[in-house]
Amino acid sequence: MKNPGRNNHSDSVSEFILLGFPCAWKIQILLFSLFFVIYVLTLIGNFCIICAVWWDHQLHTPMYILLASFSFLEIWYVSSTVPNMLTNFLSETKTISFSGCFLQFYFFFSMGCTETFLLSAMAFDRYLAICRPLHYPTIMTVQCCMRIGACCWACGFSYFLLPIYLISQLPFCGPNTIDHFLCDPGPLIKLSCVPAPTIEITCSIFNSVLIFSTLFFITSSYTQVIRAVLRVPSAEGRKKAFSTCGSHLVVLSLFYGSIMVMYVSPTADNPSGIQKIMTLFYSVLTPFFNPLIYSLRNKEMKQALRKLSRIMRFSQRQPLKN
Repeated sequence: MKNPGRNNHSDSVSEFILLGFPCAWKIQILLFSLFFVIYVLTLIGNFCIICAVWWDHQLHTPMYILLASFSFLEIWYVSSTVPNMLTNFLSETKTISFSGCFLQFYFFFSMGCTETFLLSAMAFDRYLAICRPLHYPTIMTVQCCMRIGACCWACGFSYFLLPIYLISQLPFCGPNTIDHFLCDPGPLIKLSCVPAPTIEITCSIFNSVLIFSTLFFITSSYTQVIRAVLRVPSAEGRKKAFSTCGSHLVVLSLFYGSIMVMYVSPTADNPSGIQKIMTLFYSVLTPFFNPLIYSLRNKEMKQALRKLSRIMRFSQRQPLKN
């Protein structure tokens, strides 16, 4: 029996219901099939990039090591939400435990924060490579690249701890239905038994500082890169530089465009429909498009993927010969 007078969440709400996309059963099956295919293709695409970087020694450079780390992150980022969403499409209860909800909240936001730091690191790498080419080999060594990548992961998984802790301490005494397909701060704060404007503003400040600081750093880096590229006398050199940086800029536009709509304004101001669409865009569709963007616009990556494809075909034929 839930007691609304208690402030301790263990005596009140013990689980949440993720409403997801309420619609007819046939539409639920259609959505399940669609997102299942997108999820599998996302895993395959990002895994292929990791394997290509791993097997092709020509790609053992800081830019591609950071790209492989980014693809590894995208695999876990999409896996923190989509499997549970797929399960809920086929479930009648659509429940998630209190601890499970906040674990999903923590990992989803931590990996989102890590993505902003990794995108900043990739922008810094391109800045050094194009604007400081003589110093690049001595500054951005593989060891330095590894340390930067580890720092991105550590900062990403520690940045949002305070807001998550504050929201977890709110009293939840019912109702327990979250009008979303994942545990997001806006819908969670709305379910609190007491108003929490301070926590809401705190979340907005944390989001704004992270988004605008990394976006300013990335924009500054690529502004310098574009200026340097325009001064390159060779048309072929300009084309190669723009091709590499162009893929990064497309990914940045997709990711930052959607998260700014979601998290810069106070969370409660966004209608649930907008929250679902924007969250779906940057948490599911962006990881799906990233391998396509990087492989289609990058000559070295396309060559490495072709080489990986030949290796896989050869390894499949070997047992047949034996």
